[in-house]
Amino acid sequence: MATNDYESGLKMMEELTTDAQQIQDQLLGEILSKNAETEYLQGFLHGQTDKQLFKKNVPIVTYEHLKPYIDRIANGEASSDILLVEPLTGSGTSGGLPKLVPTTAESAHKAATFNKLYRPVMI
Repeated sequence: MATNDYESGLKMMEELTTDAQQIQDQLLGEILSKNAETEYLQGFLHGQTDKQLFKKNVPIVTYEHLKPYIDRIANGEASSDILLVEPLTGSGTSGGLPKLVPTTAESAHKAATFNKLYRPVMI
């Protein structure tokens, strides 16, 4: 990794951790705004994007709860109608037994950026 990449990565980590609560609230707002009309969120939020309504109504779930939705996408239904509006670019595994884990271009980019930051420290 070039020095400039490393330094810009450290700067990004500093920015992300300085006001994590505000960044998390902003990110949740963006996710809800993008995906409020999906089938999954409609069932809990009825098209609304209020963060407090999300916290109150959307349960913490396991992969098994989401598997029927993921299977539908894997079988050809449009992800924009089911779980998220951003097009899926692939899938991965969460470790252990193979599972389909939907991946978007945005999430893949964020993972690559994170990998660039932690690899030099871990190796």
